[in-house]
Amino acid sequence: MISDSYYHIFNRGNNKQAIFFETRNYRYLLSLFEKYLLSVCDIYAYCLLSNHFHLLVKTKKEMEAKIISQAFSNCFNAYAKAINKAYNRTGSLFQDRFRRKKIDDETYLRNLIIYIHQNPVHHGVASNFKNYEFSSYLNYILDNNSFLELNSGLALFEDKDNFEFVHSQFKDDFDFE
Repeated sequence: MISDSYYHIFNRGNNKQAIFFETRNYRYLLSLFEKYLLSVCDIYAYCLLSNHFHLLVKTKKEMEAKIISQAFSNCFNAYAKAINKAYNRTGSLFQDRFRRKKIDDETYLRNLIIYIHQNPVHHGVASNFKNYEFSSYLNYILDNNSFLELNSGLALFEDKDNFEFVHSQFKDDFDFE
C-alpha cells in the first residue's frame, strides 16, 4: 500500500463463515479501526456484515508502505485473536490476508462509497441500507463523526442532499471486488 492513495479494503470469513457473532463483535472491530488505522489512514466508508466487511480508506501522506500494511495486519490479527479466544475457536478467522484495491478514479470512488453503504441490501441482510447499524451511511446523515472523514467524503458528492440523492438512485452494476 502506498501513501496518499485511496484503497478498498475487504475480507471475508474462512469458508465464507461468520466473522461477527454478536453486536459487540461489530463494535469491537470498529474500535480496532480507531486504535490501529487512524494513524496511517483516513476512513471514508465501511460496512460490516456477518461474514465479510468493506472499508474505504485514504492512506496518509509520506507514510512508508510497510508501516501502513503492518497497521492493517495488526488490526485484523487483533480482531481474529480476540474472536478465537472469546468463542473458543482455533484456526483462521479470515479467508486470507485482507484484500485491497487501489482506487484512482473519482467516479469509481464515489460509486464505491455508495456500493459499500448499500451492501446490506445487496446481500439480503437488510431491506433498507439507510437503517443498517454497522455501515457508515448513518454517520454521514446524522453528522456523527466518530472516526470518519465525513467532510471530505461529503465533498465528493458536493453536499449531504446530493449524497442522499445519489445513494437512493444508485444501481449496483459495478464490480467492486
